Amino acid sequence: MTGLDLDHVAIAVPSLGEAIALHESLSGLTATAPETLPVQGVRVAFVGSLELLEPTVSDTPVGRFLSRRGPGLHHIAYRTDGLERELERLTAQGFQPIDRTPRPGARGHRASFLHPRTAGGVLIELVERRTTPA
Repeated sequence: MTGLDLDHVAIAVPSLGEAIALHESLSGLTATAPETLPVQGVRVAFVGSLELLEPTVSDTPVGRFLSRRGPGLHHIAYRTDGLERELERLTAQGFQPIDRTPRPGARGHRASFLHPRTAGGVLIELVERRTTPA
């Protein structure tokens, strides 16, 4: 087994526009167009491998995260080409999935999360990238 590759790191931010400007300036890269994920209650944009998350309302996981902790690291995402297989493997190793069934993620990908209490205190996302253009 080769293991999982890092896909992206996500930061919770109060203002997507301000965060995009900051990280474009820092990296010299151009952000993707903002995308709204209504089911998760967030707007997202990527600057390279950095995902910026802005809650659309305060009563969402990212909104509650911001009110408790302020802006900062929200999760680390690993890429897989077999999400269900990885969930099964990691669950057997003692990781607690938040999502037993993959959910729609940004850019049309599928995603599942592992609970931080079983992952060293860090929220982990498993991402299965879409293989055909949207």
